[in-house]
Amino acid sequence: MMSTDTKHIKIQEYDYPLPDERIAKFPITERDHSKLLVYNKGQVSEDKFYHISDHLPKGALMVFNNTKVIQARMHFRKETGALIEVFLMEPAAPTDYELMFQTTQHCAWLCMVGNLKKWKEGALRRKFVIKGNELTLSATMDREKAAAKAGGTNYWIDFEWDNGKVSFAEILEEVGELPIPPYLNRSTQESDKTTYQTVYSKIKGSVAAPTAGLHFTDKVLAAIDEAGIERDELTLHVGAGTFKPVKSTEIAGHNMHTEYVVVHRHTLERLLRHGCAAIAVGTTSVRTLESLYYMGVKLESNASLSEEELHVGQWEPYDLEHNADGWAVVDGVPVSPGKSIQNLIDYLDRDGIGALHSSTQIIIAPGYSYKIVRILVTNFHQPQSTLLLLVSAFVKGDWRKIYDYALNHDFRFLSYGDSSLLMP
Repeated sequence: MMSTDTKHIKIQEYDYPLPDERIAKFPITERDHSKLLVYNKGQVSEDKFYHISDHLPKGALMVFNNTKVIQARMHFRKETGALIEVFLMEPAAPTDYELMFQTTQHCAWLCMVGNLKKWKEGALRRKFVIKGNELTLSATMDREKAAAKAGGTNYWIDFEWDNGKVSFAEILEEVGELPIPPYLNRSTQESDKTTYQTVYSKIKGSVAAPTAGLHFTDKVLAAIDEAGIERDELTLHVGAGTFKPVKSTEIAGHNMHTEYVVVHRHTLERLLRHGCAAIAVGTTSVRTLESLYYMGVKLESNASLSEEELHVGQWEPYDLEHNADGWAVVDGVPVSPGKSIQNLIDYLDRDGIGALHSSTQIIIAPGYSYKIVRILVTNFHQPQSTLLLLVSAFVKGDWRKIYDYALNHDFRFLSYGDSSLLMP
């Protein structure tokens, strides 16, 4: 059952003391040697991450987010000497990530702008050499488009460059900076280009890493395969909104960020074969898998929706009627996870599409009933964050036992910190 009280959750009830010295500023040397907290039906123990396959059920399906962090932070210096930071948030023209990185000569992004007060008008320019040729990149703000598209929080920035043989992806590789989390309170270092990517990252588009995946190595992945656990991947491009603090007293006042997802047909088929039950690596995989269920529910009442219309709104799951099993009820009939995922497969087949491209704004908090995720691999999250709410919903409110253990046993916290395996 979905709880109608979820919107009235008070965020201060999800607070805990996190001393600065417990925040891991850098990763450990060998990423799979991090500590692993194991929560199994209320019992807490610990192990090393490279033993994770020993704790997983054979024959299960493990789902990873294969997004790749882009060098999304760019700096321009005005003639006055003022330094302006342009932080790419999401593609605006073209809106497709893959097409965006292939563009030559011009494109547009919705961006956060640092030191905005120093950029009143005109274009910002930056010269650099790429492929042996000097190139000038200019950035121009379209304030009217920004207000209409992003509600004034992000700004529409048009980029132009004078070399038709150079792609925007190549420009970012040359002049962009990898955006590490703000709570690390340090500048990006060359080592972050490797350590802040998962070993299986493939699809460019995130401005933050799906950090639960940072512990995996090729050796650990091979051990998972040997243990008889199937692996599959999906893509959710992580936005900076993942770090957005909850500032309202009740979570009803918090506006969740939208993130873009791509799920291939073969992944949906594999989910069906596994009874729509999965081990999720990271909260981004959780948000995608659980959103898939509600996308399929939408198709139950209207099979001709566009991919854009399959977007899952923040509170949509809570506004629907659910039965005692937690399944959404459409026209008096409960929609099982299997029926929902089959709806998505049929939808792709009808249009001859190999993958679903949509987006989600879902908030998962106590009162939410999980449909697909049975086991979760995740790091330790910030106090009073939506990610901590997601964990609490997963372990049915038992998050304090987990976090007290981690605090009392020298676990390292946040993006570069240690990991947990949660099996309610």
